[in-house]
Amino acid sequence: MLSKVKEIQSMAYLRRKIEKAHTELVEFFRTLKNDERGLSGVVVAILLILVAVLAVVLIWGFLSGWLQELWERITGSAGGIA
Repeated sequence: MLSKVKEIQSMAYLRRKIEKAHTELVEFFRTLKNDERGLSGVVVAILLILVAVLAVVLIWGFLSGWLQELWERITGSAGGIA
């Protein structure tokens, strides 16, 4: 009988600990979801990546014609070297 009482006490203790941990975890995620302080850093990072990609696309657009002409000139002269 005494072992049953100890088992019930242990189960009640574990249940309370689990409920407390669950409540703390729910509260943590609720505050994390509502916290907007870190949002600006993410937005800035995404905008910087977008600007870098657009810059590469623009530079490639301006230089692709010149590079194509230069490549044709190089490959065209290669036949005369041999």
